[in-house]
Amino acid sequence: MQKKSLASEVYYPAFLNLKGKRAVVIGGGKVAERKILALLRAGADVTVISPKLTKRLEKEKAEGRIRHIPREYRRGDLKGAFLVIAATSYPEINTKVVREAGVICESLLLNVVDMPSQCNFIVPSIVRRGPLTIAISTSGTSPAMARAIRRDLEKLYGPEFANYLKLLGKIRKKAIKEVPDKKKRAEFFKSLASEEMMEILRNHGFKETSRAAEDLYRGIQI
Repeated sequence: MQKKSLASEVYYPAFLNLKGKRAVVIGGGKVAERKILALLRAGADVTVISPKLTKRLEKEKAEGRIRHIPREYRRGDLKGAFLVIAATSYPEINTKVVREAGVICESLLLNVVDMPSQCNFIVPSIVRRGPLTIAISTSGTSPAMARAIRRDLEKLYGPEFANYLKLLGKIRKKAIKEVPDKKKRAEFFKSLASEEMMEILRNHGFKETSRAAEDLYRGIQI
């Protein structure tokens, strides 16, 4: 698998549908744990290859959420994988994973922790608020800066945004059924995401914003 130097990489941002897709993670430590939990949230079918697991991963294994192969990585372990993450602290093992991935399929999604030059995708820093997912990347130049920006965004987009987005999903479905005028609907949807509504949400919370959204909906029905 040929790789360019990090300085020449320009990454194309994308959100992957991993539901039911086979993901293989090499490693069972804390770094691997973070990667595995994120894969599980996305609905991936996760296989973990590692002699040992963290307590959290042991729990996930006991609950049947991950498949565990309790040994070191071996050639052939990547067969059938859609996505592979090498998260061990042993460079020689990670290098073996890279080599096998290149032999199996050039388009296999491969991430190697702390070795961006060996990856064909990198994992961004993430802010999640219900249906809202914000991904931050510095193209591998400064993971610390990506984490700092994530902390700022976590303050800017608090938990109230998760509730508001769920409400918007319900209102949207209702409006599509009950408001036949497409132009009026479009203006309504735009008003729900206006700067004014964002200010109400941040300064007065979800309940007040919910009332404002309902008032707007009643207004377009008149």
